[in-house]
Amino acid sequence: MARYTGPACRLCRRDGLKLFLKGTRCDTSKCAFERRDTPPGQQQTRRGKVTDYGVHLREKQKVKHYYGVLEKQFRRYFAKAERAKGNTGDVLMSLLERRLDNVVHRLGFGTSRAQARQMINHGHITVNGRRVTIASYEVRAGDVVRVMNKARSLDYIRGAQSESDRSVPDYLAVTESVIPEGIIGRLPGPEDVSVPVQTQLIVELCSR
Repeated sequence: MARYTGPACRLCRRDGLKLFLKGTRCDTSKCAFERRDTPPGQQQTRRGKVTDYGVHLREKQKVKHYYGVLEKQFRRYFAKAERAKGNTGDVLMSLLERRLDNVVHRLGFGTSRAQARQMINHGHITVNGRRVTIASYEVRAGDVVRVMNKARSLDYIRGAQSESDRSVPDYLAVTESVIPEGIIGRLPGPEDVSVPVQTQLIVELCSR
């Protein structure tokens, strides 16, 4: 299965929640979800009652769309969360929150996770002084995420920073320096997840 390349706002309407997939555009009047918050498709009146399976599935799909992961990737994260100690749902969300593309976005270096993923793929980001080009790279407590000390990289990031005005979560810290960088102070917990999600529904669905 290839990555979804269709209209991003269609996913928000399908999940019934603004997922901020298009960065700052989602905060403007151009946001399609604000204009049409109904599910996509013309036959709205023919939609029947959502089944119990449908409720569980939508919760999983919402998380997949929010973090930009595919089904196979999501299954790997869930399998890893099942093997770990603690609540499976909380561990799952922590693993997703630790993705490098998510961290770059939440530090304000990218207006959206898609933009952050592109920055990483193009080599604009380093972790602990080493360039990382894998968006799914799993950060650890104490890691330093920094922008490459190159004019093109710095211009790219500063442009994103000037557009983004969202607050940085508590588990991250942005240092005041000429070259933008952030530090992972601790591993993220369930309280750090910015999308409302019922993890128990996902656990029940994936455990079948």
